[in-house]
Amino acid sequence: MHTETVNMTAAAAHDTTILTATPVADEQRLRFWPQHFGTIPQWITLEPRIFAWMDRLCADYHGGIWNFYTLSNGGAFMVPESEEGSNEPWRLFNPMNGNGAEMSAEAAGIAACLLAYSHHACRTESDAMTEHYYRLRDYALSHAECRAIMHIID
Repeated sequence: MHTETVNMTAAAAHDTTILTATPVADEQRLRFWPQHFGTIPQWITLEPRIFAWMDRLCADYHGGIWNFYTLSNGGAFMVPESEEGSNEPWRLFNPMNGNGAEMSAEAAGIAACLLAYSHHACRTESDAMTEHYYRLRDYALSHAECRAIMHIID
């Protein structure tokens, strides 16, 4: 049994893959949703549902442009643009769990996407949507603002 523990620890030590996020170029935005989510039932509703989650979570959110990102593990998410030159934190509050947090626009986008992905996976019973949730969650777990993100989605 001790050997199994050592082997599992060694295997975990070798699994140090760092997940990276890459912005999607403007000319590829139209292909983003069908390319990454096209096999998922009702995928066309994901983007407005993410907007709705951000509207629920952030009193100061009033729409705007969002940027798309792909993850090195096959995941994808979107992030609201902050006002130009603004480094002000986004203040989010989740009325479903009573938790609030301040975070960057990227962390806020991740939180909104995770909530939307989770609910969409439950609603559609889509294994592919569940996989997207876990790919983004894996990125969130390694994110500098992991605690704030998890506090909002808990």
